[in-house]
Amino acid sequence: MRPVYLWDYDIDENSFKKMLDGSLNIGRLDQEWAIVRVLEYAPYQEILRLLSFKEIVQWWPKVRNRIRSNGRKRGFDFLVEWLPQKHPELLYG
Repeated sequence: MRPVYLWDYDIDENSFKKMLDGSLNIGRLDQEWAIVRVLEYAPYQEILRLLSFKEIVQWWPKVRNRIRSNGRKRGFDFLVEWLPQKHPELLYG
């Protein structure tokens, strides 16, 4: 079954998970592309199912400029600043 945020690619969920962990590239589609795709298009609960808070905080500076939605940028900017201050145990625990 293909996740809705992959509407334009013929990639199944297992392959996409391998892309997210960096163990699979499909042509130019790599780990960074997969991270951007999730952060840009997946619902928040799906993002948290696929990525840890630590991964989000680590990847955010690298991928922020590739996210087109200003609302998503504001939301993740807040999350990435707030988590280390208020809940560092979610990043390092």
